[in-house]
Amino acid sequence: MKNKILLGMALVTGAFLVFKFKRGEKDMAVIYASLIVSGYKTFGQVPKVIQAQVKEVLIQLGLGELAE
Repeated sequence: MKNKILLGMALVTGAFLVFKFKRGEKDMAVIYASLIVSGYKTFGQVPKVIQAQVKEVLIQLGLGELAE
């Protein structure tokens, strides 16, 4: 149940951020940030090409510690 709640929160947050930012690379950053928040991925599993953008998204969510 807890995983479903976290995933739901991550998806809602991701949807909000997709609309806030421009398309393209940011979309993938938001998706990876959502997966990290929900516990399905770690920051180390994010492709190096978009790690900076994912870190930025996590910081904006107040979860910068997840990018360590």
